[in-house]
Amino acid sequence: MIRQEPSEERVAALVHDAAAAPSMHNAQPWRFRYFRGSRTFHLRADFDRVIPHSDPDARALHLGCGAALLNLRVAVVHEGWFPAVRLLPDPADPALLATVQLSVAAGGESDLAALYPAIHRRHSSRFPFEETEVPEALRTALGAAAGREGATLSFPGPWHKEEVLELVEEAERRDLTDHGSDEDLAQWTRIGGPSVNTAPDGIPDYAFGPRKRGGKAPMRDFAGSRQVPGRGAADFERSPQLALLSTVDDRPEDWLRAGQAMERVLLLATLTGLSSSFATQAIEWTDLRWPLREPLSGTGYTQMIVRLGYGPAGPGTPRRPVPEVLDIRP
Repeated sequence: MIRQEPSEERVAALVHDAAAAPSMHNAQPWRFRYFRGSRTFHLRADFDRVIPHSDPDARALHLGCGAALLNLRVAVVHEGWFPAVRLLPDPADPALLATVQLSVAAGGESDLAALYPAIHRRHSSRFPFEETEVPEALRTALGAAAGREGATLSFPGPWHKEEVLELVEEAERRDLTDHGSDEDLAQWTRIGGPSVNTAPDGIPDYAFGPRKRGGKAPMRDFAGSRQVPGRGAADFERSPQLALLSTVDDRPEDWLRAGQAMERVLLLATLTGLSSSFATQAIEWTDLRWPLREPLSGTGYTQMIVRLGYGPAGPGTPRRPVPEVLDIRP
């Protein structure tokens, strides 16, 4: 089968889709390089966009880049190509996270194309969700989606969920008096002024959601101690529905796989009418992250806590212009 080489406009469109991925504090810590001769994308980490206090090991950076990689794979399959992926192909270049070669060969990725409509619909929703439970069949499907990417998605039972919520609450208490957390929020959130509508990254105040007045949902208050004019308060879920995404090991390759699994789960959740947000507070504290693991086996590394439910869709957050994150070479 002979395929027409993708134009620069199509290459840019693929990166536009990839960059719709979520990342910690919407830092968008990725860069793409496309080589026309080999039809290959390089996904590179932008280590200048590490969240210094909350992500000192760049684990969350790799998760965000993994999510962007999954989006790229979905978009490539949607275009009729097969994405041949290699993770961390060059040990001497740790910023080179993955290569994706566009191939005409048949592959086992055709099911990814069905996720494409969700790429630009998926947004974090920091609003209250209904108490309606996610059906067991859908939980199973979401778990299978994570498994396709080499990760595990589990829904903690009642006592484990309470323990998870307690760990998140402890992390939130620490964050209130932690200078480093304040600095991270100050750098990556936008409150009032022109930056709310003009900054190409970070979280604008219109995406903070209301302050939590009651309920147990593990919501981070991105305003910190600052006031947001016109921001209201609301009661959140009394029994939030949480899913823990974990991997067997805890290396950069595992983080990239976890990021792809996370995005695959989120896209499927979006297609099936679920809203979602993240609760990363406890994961950012080393001593709190370890107790999050699966309690019966005591194994695995928790990479993300995902809050799922039926509720309003979140607003879109800004994205860096494609020319800032894409370099096309011969």
